[in-house]
Amino acid sequence: MAELGNDYYLDNDEQTVVIIMTSGPSTPHRCATPFYLGAVMASMDVDVYIFFTMEGVRLMEKGVADDLRAMEDGKLIKDFIQDAKRAGVRLHVCQPALPGYRIDASSDLIDEVDEVNRASELADLILRSDKTITF
Repeated sequence: MAELGNDYYLDNDEQTVVIIMTSGPSTPHRCATPFYLGAVMASMDVDVYIFFTMEGVRLMEKGVADDLRAMEDGKLIKDFIQDAKRAGVRLHVCQPALPGYRIDASSDLIDEVDEVNRASELADLILRSDKTITF
């Protein structure tokens, strides 16, 4: 097996990543990886933004991630969220998606949310990023 050089794992030219999270509590098996991957990249000095839209906004609603797990007996999603925040990941919530889930941005979101944004701000994040990943 060929060895991978140090340059294989880190491309210093790519410093900003946007993760678009559309999955939510109806598909819990899809809910841990974005936070885990975001925390790993943030620890590699990459600026990581996770933008929650569609059902993904429900993960930022108070109480929803508290008992949610990606797999039976696995780590809680709320713990993945807190790990990502400690690593420096910024969490953005799509304002137009909130009314569809009866979520009030002023009272129903968890403290870890950094910003509530419009779709135009998501477009700006994507255009400024080096990589965009969707879940």
